[in-house]
Amino acid sequence: MDLNSYLLILIMPVLISAGQILFKIASRDVAGFNLETMLKLSLNGYFILAVIIYALATIVWVYVLKHFPLNKAYLFMGLSFVLVPLMGYVFLKEPLSFRYLAGAACIIFGIWLARAA
Repeated sequence: MDLNSYLLILIMPVLISAGQILFKIASRDVAGFNLETMLKLSLNGYFILAVIIYALATIVWVYVLKHFPLNKAYLFMGLSFVLVPLMGYVFLKEPLSFRYLAGAACIIFGIWLARAA
């Protein structure tokens, strides 16, 4: 497996996390679940960008699966559980707690441990 494959497997959770932050920003325009709101959402630039990022992530994911076994590749998707709250803190000013940091450390350790198996 080449360096590009390893970079792509690490980029996957970054793309997914960025999409989640953009979806959260786009959600500010969601007043309810009706046709008018859904039409407004479909024209929201943050929503459109998030969908594009998710589409790109899907293409990257297929490439990653070509080069890694699913049980190894999917481990790295767990990094999104670390990255989304961090990005929420940076971009949305959402709070982080000590428990989050402890949990994030456990997730990273778990990925490292399972990857080495």
